[in-house]
Amino acid sequence: MRNERLPVLVLGAGPVGQTAALLLARWGLPVVMLDRRPARDLTGSKAICQQRDVLDVWAAVGCEAIAAEGLTWTTSRTYYRDRELFSARFGDPGRSPLPPFVNLSQARTEEILDERIAATPLIDTRWGHEVVHLTQDEYGVAVKCADGTVVRGSHAIACTGARGGAVREALGLGFDGESYDDRFLICDIRAELPGWESERRFYFDPEWNPGRQVLMHPCPGSVFRIDWQVPPDFDLEAEEASGMLDRRIRHIVGDQPYELVWRSVYRFHSRLADRMSVGRVLLAGDCAHLVAPFGARGLNSGVPDAENAAWKIAFVRHGWAPEALLATYHDERRAAALENLWVTGATMRFLVPRTPAERRRRQAILERAAVDPEGVTAVDSGRFAEPFRYTASPLTTRDGEFTGRAAAPGVILPDVPVSVPGRPEVSRLRHLTRDGVLVLLAGGCDRAAVTSALADAVSAPVQVTDIGESGALSDALGTRPHEVWVIRPDAHIAAILTNPTSADLTRAVLRALGHPTS
Repeated sequence: MRNERLPVLVLGAGPVGQTAALLLARWGLPVVMLDRRPARDLTGSKAICQQRDVLDVWAAVGCEAIAAEGLTWTTSRTYYRDRELFSARFGDPGRSPLPPFVNLSQARTEEILDERIAATPLIDTRWGHEVVHLTQDEYGVAVKCADGTVVRGSHAIACTGARGGAVREALGLGFDGESYDDRFLICDIRAELPGWESERRFYFDPEWNPGRQVLMHPCPGSVFRIDWQVPPDFDLEAEEASGMLDRRIRHIVGDQPYELVWRSVYRFHSRLADRMSVGRVLLAGDCAHLVAPFGARGLNSGVPDAENAAWKIAFVRHGWAPEALLATYHDERRAAALENLWVTGATMRFLVPRTPAERRRRQAILERAAVDPEGVTAVDSGRFAEPFRYTASPLTTRDGEFTGRAAAPGVILPDVPVSVPGRPEVSRLRHLTRDGVLVLLAGGCDRAAVTSALADAVSAPVQVTDIGESGALSDALGTRPHEVWVIRPDAHIAAILTNPTSADLTRAVLRALGHPTS
């Protein structure tokens, strides 16, 4: 079977796999999505906090309901023992109509994504297909399932989660890292707690969980997600049978009635696959990397994995880019994973100190913060996820000096309101970024010359748009006269060029698509 007639295989139907399937279909590619489970299991909050740029990806595939239904809390409160150390209010410094983040249960997120998948004929979802092995050659990938079924595709995106050992083993990949001894008890409760529905609360060493932490997040529908750090030998069944679980919850909600919606116990890991791409197989999400959840860097890094993989496979499949583009997936997303591991590792060393020196340091920081407002900056309860900057990527052209500028090559394009004549569906800048390469022209640029140069050299879809010398869009982006901005299909800035020649511009666009350039 010829490569161009094969589907792309998505292994795993969690939210990362769902996103990958929808993005591939948006690029016009047939998709077969395989999952080992017999059906969707819509229980538990799991990954709840998704930041704006992930919401933007989901909006691009028709799942705006995730942002619309999610809850955005406005105040973060941090406590040490019985004292509030500090609070912070989260405004919205950006101009995007999307919220900066939302809390929404993973179960509901998956349900919304499933509704969109069901309405997408190009996606064939097959439950009860556990992947046990795969092979690949120059023509495609063959996946073997536990029941003996073999499914063939041109490429595969492995989103099989932390239990994706069969895929990693078939690719000869290690999954090195560490696991944390302490566990975390997670409960979803439904209760009326006036004033708490807009607050995230973090407790260090409260008297009702001495020596450990508690985190509380509000979710839609008067549901609150509570995470307790518990000892390694914690027994949930014994806790429930003794009534201790109820007492834990009562320490927080008091005498208010509550409903226990879901509970589970997790052990957190910090692991990274040796490579994130091997030939035609790309690893995404927890199959490629595991991080502690503080800072919400799990799903918020898995969805960008999916987008990066999807546009690159699509451009190769359509003949718009060389096969070499796929190798840059490893370069870019492994660098992002390493950054997440570094950030979450620092957080976990603060939350779960392992040595006497680490414990003394943490206690000193918390005690200082209790009396000195300047000391709160050293308190680490998790640095929230943000898009990775592809400044060192082989796809990025970094000509010029960008120190002090908010936008620079490798950074994701700011999202601001726009109005395009004849296109009422376009209300913000990111609406223009996912149909190919976007070229933005500041004042003084020759649109006809730019369009002609790219039409002769680039086979991929290219849209050229004037920003102008002044105005709301130019001011929001901070453009300068005679600048040409090259935007990738995942909304990251590939190049900002000042008064480029046709050869300079063509070279930057070709580099952004993985073509060799001199």
